[in-house]
Amino acid sequence: MVQVNIKRLIDDVECYQTVRELRWADGMTCPSWQSTQVIKRGCDDTEPARQRYVCHDCDTRFDDLTDTIFAGHHQPLKVWVVCLYFMGLNISNEQIAQELALHGSDVHQMTTQLRAGIVKNGSVE
Repeated sequence: MVQVNIKRLIDDVECYQTVRELRWADGMTCPSWQSTQVIKRGCDDTEPARQRYVCHDCDTRFDDLTDTIFAGHHQPLKVWVVCLYFMGLNISNEQIAQELALHGSDVHQMTTQLRAGIVKNGSVE
């Protein structure tokens, strides 16, 4: 039997592209100023698929995950996406932790935040 690491099947570029499409379906705006005068400003050093931006009107710097339920966490976006997928399959936190090779407490925190964020916002924003 061949064991597949599902995290390797998930593409970082596609994850970030999906977040961008869902987050800014009506066009990109600055999370602080709501301005549409936004320019790209390089990529994240640790996650190259994560685009950085700067608002031309207020000089605020932000990235694809700023002000989302995925922001400010040490797990890569694709781990969050796979966790959310497993949650949709109604897999226990213990099993998710095992599948993702994470500590149970980390998975508990992630699933709690995902549930709260989805209920609060109705989407990934």
